[in-house]
Amino acid sequence: MASFFSKLFGRGGGSAAPAKIAEETEAYNDLLLVAAPIPECRQHQLAGRIEKRDGDRVMVRTFIRADLFASRDDTVASTFRKAKQIADQHGASLFSDGADSRQV
Repeated sequence: MASFFSKLFGRGGGSAAPAKIAEETEAYNDLLLVAAPIPECRQHQLAGRIEKRDGDRVMVRTFIRADLFASRDDTVASTFRKAKQIADQHGASLFSDGADSRQV
């Protein structure tokens, strides 16, 4: 019984590894869009990144939004829509600073 409560309240010797976030990708113009929903209390939070390859170098722009969805599929679809919106609104300036990675 104590073992059950130890696991429930985070006490004891076992440590749970963080869950691996399953990602989905979609090509858009010369970019790679990556949807990586974050599990949040039986829902999924909108999160992803936009990647651009420049030779051997890959520049990454990550984003997380407050939007929560009950369905993972809805979250992925919304993430791709948001990534396209970000890419279209920022255009070339999205990667013009030359940083390897940053939040947008």
